[in-house]
Amino acid sequence: MGSRWELGWQSRPSEGSVWEAALFAPHHKLDNLTVIVDYNKIQSLGAVKEVIDLDPLADKWRAFGWAVRELNGHDLPAIEQALTQVPFEAGRPSCIVAHTVKGKGVSFMENKLLWHYRAPLGEDMTKALAELEQSK
Repeated sequence: MGSRWELGWQSRPSEGSVWEAALFAPHHKLDNLTVIVDYNKIQSLGAVKEVIDLDPLADKWRAFGWAVRELNGHDLPAIEQALTQVPFEAGRPSCIVAHTVKGKGVSFMENKLLWHYRAPLGEDMTKALAELEQSK
């Protein structure tokens, strides 16, 4: 059976179905499964720490039987390197906790709750694209 990938985000683990799957995968030794958690620490109602604190998130995945790596989610070479190493341990599913910053690279969007559920339009879009282009 081939590799299976799941890209998640930190608000998903506050849902029971995610934890059910997180228990199921190691029990059945699904080492062909890799989850990448985008851990930007913001969800639609506020900071994760204030809404439903998930820390220590990586330790929770480990406790459920996953092989876990934490990395800077903005470091593409680090992500690529981690993906070439899966499964991290034979017989265990792999979890990458990618620590990210919501709106990274756009001054008026970084770590701002408003931009968790809003898309930039018009002048905001122009300014955001200009800032991202400048940061290259």
